[in-house]
Amino acid sequence: MRIIPALFSIIMPGFGQIYNRELVKGLIFVILEHFDNMLGRINQAIALDINGFHQQAIEATNFEVMLFYPGFYVYAVWDSWFYAREGADKTKTAIPFVIAGFLGEIAALLAPKIPYPTLTIGVLMIVPMFIGMYVFRDQ
Repeated sequence: MRIIPALFSIIMPGFGQIYNRELVKGLIFVILEHFDNMLGRINQAIALDINGFHQQAIEATNFEVMLFYPGFYVYAVWDSWFYAREGADKTKTAIPFVIAGFLGEIAALLAPKIPYPTLTIGVLMIVPMFIGMYVFRDQ
């Protein structure tokens, strides 16, 4: 089941690649994720936002670094999902994930203007990915 590596990557980018036995790629993704998360202060922003401190979450975030994260996150999930099955169609299956990445980037740019910015960004990325995984489950 190729949903399993995708779920691992949703939890932590790189874990899906490790599950697929792509150890070097997985470790690179885990390291990149940790550096981007740490430098962008993403976990701090999530914790503040979830606890109702929305403005402090915006102020804590380093947007120059954080704007790399949505595209990277979505790519890590797609990569683990796509490479879990041999012979999948790379062009078609990437479309919902590209949409998810764009939605995540746009929401991140608009974060100061939306309530629950981290939750909104997460939902705008994860929902299209799940739709794509469902629509292209047989490809």
